[in-house]
Amino acid sequence: MSINLNQLVQGALTESVLQHIAGRIGCAPESARRVVSLCGPALIGAMMNKASSLDGARNLFAAIMSPGTNALIAEELPHFAVQDDGFKTLLDTGARADTAIASRDSLNGLAERIAEYTGVAASSTRTLGGVVGATLFGVLKRYLTQHNGNPGQLPTLLGHQLPVVRANMTDAFAQALGLGSVGAFLAGVASRLKAVSAHLDHPATQEAAAFSQPLEAPAAPEQPVKENAGKKKWWWIALAAALALLAVLLGRGCSTEKPEEDGGPVAKPDALTDSNSDTTAASATATAAADQASMPAVLPSRDQTMSFAVDASGIPTLTGTVNSEQERRQLIDALGAKLGADKFHANISVDPDTKPAAWIGKLDGLLQVMTLPGAQLRIVGDRIGLSGRAGDPALGWQNKLQSIFGDGWTVTADTPAAAKALAASDTQATASCTAADVAKQLNYRPIGFSFASNALPRAALDELTETAKSLKDCDTSGKPVKLQIGGYTDSSGDPAVNITLSEKRAQAVRSYLIQEGVPADTLSAEGFGDAHPIADNATRAGRAANRRIEFKELN
Repeated sequence: MSINLNQLVQGALTESVLQHIAGRIGCAPESARRVVSLCGPALIGAMMNKASSLDGARNLFAAIMSPGTNALIAEELPHFAVQDDGFKTLLDTGARADTAIASRDSLNGLAERIAEYTGVAASSTRTLGGVVGATLFGVLKRYLTQHNGNPGQLPTLLGHQLPVVRANMTDAFAQALGLGSVGAFLAGVASRLKAVSAHLDHPATQEAAAFSQPLEAPAAPEQPVKENAGKKKWWWIALAAALALLAVLLGRGCSTEKPEEDGGPVAKPDALTDSNSDTTAASATATAAADQASMPAVLPSRDQTMSFAVDASGIPTLTGTVNSEQERRQLIDALGAKLGADKFHANISVDPDTKPAAWIGKLDGLLQVMTLPGAQLRIVGDRIGLSGRAGDPALGWQNKLQSIFGDGWTVTADTPAAAKALAASDTQATASCTAADVAKQLNYRPIGFSFASNALPRAALDELTETAKSLKDCDTSGKPVKLQIGGYTDSSGDPAVNITLSEKRAQAVRSYLIQEGVPADTLSAEGFGDAHPIADNATRAGRAANRRIEFKELN
């Protein structure tokens, strides 16, 4: 039996609790939620690293089970968040948990990295991290107490959290905690957690050889006096046990049926030919069963995959493999909600040996590509390949997706003769002078803005010049295209200020088009602030994607 630590922590820190805590530390509740969602997996990763050594696992277990850890914290958080004394107690508990999880410098570094992602002050981020740490310890203490937990159970339990950490940890967070890259850390920590758990549960098994640390009780100093008969008997028993263990190890590595590399049989060792072979085999079976009981669940080994191709009408067909039926349903429901149930085709299979699909959390960033006629995209693990119209450098989707997905992902683009086909398609669309078609084509070329700026990016000027030419041609032919230019911001800052800023962004685009000869009465500009985000405002890349312009048909 296991638990999802991150899910339990997120559930304990309800919107009401975070609203009160956010008011105390001077940030918005939604910002506090973003910080908490990032802190949880990062701190779990730090605990996994701590528990991957014998002393670390023992010390972490002792800290969790200490009297200062509140096993009922999930129920009592509403009380702590409201009352001054309760909040001080919560912070003190968090400080003790921090000390057991990682060094102060590492946690300060983590707070700084999360602050950069969320825009929340590092000091407030640090406080929220302490609250998350205290909640983690309380949830763990309750679980371990209810299940008669022991130190060996803790590494196993933390090993079960690998998928959550893999899906949510970034290299920046891992490096701040001194873990190196996420991939390298997760590749090695699972086996270390298993070995520590097996040793703590069964210190006499072969896992003990993996550690150089002494056991809790040091060996007694050698006595110059003659040993008594009891001690002699004990040493004979220990020697016999050691020989039996050696036989088990040899038995696991050898078999009369296993061929050598050149095809010949392996001779059965002498140690296994005596009359006790049945007893030795039974001992090996029992030891293997103990190993199996103490090890974490087998983790998925295959990379998740997903690909789509978009037809001429903008309908994508998706093909992929995900970890579970729940994940498949989550994807189908999200696509249905965002595109419409009849606006996509999906052929998604389920394979439990497939790693969780981290790209599902980035679905908003894929949507515009997913409806781009002629676009093709393939995801394998943390690699994204663009082709067709999605690979055209003029559209900039390689850089756009790299910004949205972040440093942990690799985005590449094939650029065959898509540019000419794209130009011909765009010319045909604008030649029709249908406002809906023109707006759709314009939105395929995103216009982004720097933080707190309404200055048109240099990269967008050539596109806007071409747009102005097409709009003027339509007007000259007696088919004027009327468009609404909508400006947007990310969720940082004051909402009223964001409305004003978004309107200035829309006005900047309108003014440039008018300057290029587009009739002023065919264009309107409006600011929508941080409404209708297309990406996750909890990440820097997501906020950059949300600072944008959208074109719509003006009725």
